[in-house]
Amino acid sequence: MKENEKHQGFRVAAIQMASGPSVTANLEEAARLIEDAVSQQAKLVVLPEYFCIMGMKDTDKLAIREQPGDGQIQKFLSDTAKRLGIWLVGGSVPLASPDPDKVYNSCLVYADSGEQVARYDKIHLFGLQLGQEHYAEEKTIKAGDKVVTVESPFGRIGLSICYDLRFPELFRLMRNVDIILAPAAFTAITGKAHWEVLVRARAVENMAYVIAPGQGGYHVSGRETNGDSMIVDPWGVVMERLPRGSGAVVATIDPDYQTSLRANLPALDHRTLQPC
Repeated sequence: MKENEKHQGFRVAAIQMASGPSVTANLEEAARLIEDAVSQQAKLVVLPEYFCIMGMKDTDKLAIREQPGDGQIQKFLSDTAKRLGIWLVGGSVPLASPDPDKVYNSCLVYADSGEQVARYDKIHLFGLQLGQEHYAEEKTIKAGDKVVTVESPFGRIGLSICYDLRFPELFRLMRNVDIILAPAAFTAITGKAHWEVLVRARAVENMAYVIAPGQGGYHVSGRETNGDSMIVDPWGVVMERLPRGSGAVVATIDPDYQTSLRANLPALDHRTLQPC
């Protein structure tokens, strides 16, 4: 992307899916939705958490784990990014960890060359005991320990996954990112209560655009996810959203608008407390 094109604005997309237990079927659906986003001129496309698998049980992702840099899912992301000439983000991919009973839940970023340029391993692991909802990610996921940002033609991008949204200190440690990515698979219960307010809060606090693609709908396992994928501007305004079902949410990011907001309300420069 040329510098003058960046300042004219650029199109980004959040892909919403209702993934199932078949990796092949999920990748085929992802390809269709990515191409839909590209047909709307999206240059940065972000897939949701677990776009490649929503299994019948939590341990299903262990069976399809990949070694870093090798495997069907990573090849799909690399090949698709290069073929379509876009930056493509795999919201999360199960990658092998030192623990045979756990995987890293990893957000992978691919440049338009097909090269993987960033990897973020989910730090905050979800746990919930509420009515019929029971989740304990620590049983099958090994937590990451590094905050990750990546320089791109679209500005500085900060990476997060789902439950991370509840921990604003993570985003402060990113240090003035232009765009925050928040791929998710929020439950229907917690999503209806907190999803939008968390996404918008992270945008306002950091005066950043937030691209938040989610799983949205009923899954073969019987699980229901919240959906409501959205793109939010640095003022906290929801630019575009998709409440339910599969689809591509596409909006135009305007770097000049963001620069103007930050100049008129320099809140990021007014911070006095530093993270420990």
